Amino acid sequence: MTTTQATKLEIPSSLITQLSELYETDETAWLDTMSQLAAHGRIEDLDCPHLSEYLADMARRDRREVASRFVVLLAHMLKWQYQQDRRSVSWQTTILEQRFELRGLVESGTLFNHALSILPKTYTDAIKLAAAETGLSRESFPAGCPWTLDDVLADADDAE
Repeated sequence: MTTTQATKLEIPSSLITQLSELYETDETAWLDTMSQLAAHGRIEDLDCPHLSEYLADMARRDRREVASRFVVLLAHMLKWQYQQDRRSVSWQTTILEQRFELRGLVESGTLFNHALSILPKTYTDAIKLAAAETGLSRESFPAGCPWTLDDVLADADDAE
């Protein structure tokens, strides 16, 4: 028997009956309680309606983060390619940072398919951002994303 199995779960019954209120007032305490209940197999005590809502929110947040990072990365890649005379350490740092973060999110596998599916849409948004930041027209950039997901996430000697 492991230590976790041998340790008795100490959650007051008054707390269990007020999980819905706890979710609204102290999400961290609610999460701790949900984690303890799940770890001890007390499925019947879980606050399933709020747990379902919380998990769906987490999934949406992760997908939004991937999309947001793609837009920033692609816009900087466009600026890097189309305004070579204005390249800066700041642009290069942003490209590297976004690549590191995106690889962490995407290479875990859970968001890989999502990343593939949103690359074209985020590229369209990146064109708008790059145009606004550079003063170049949107038509200055390729209409379709010139990079594959592997290209976007690849380490490179420079930021291209």
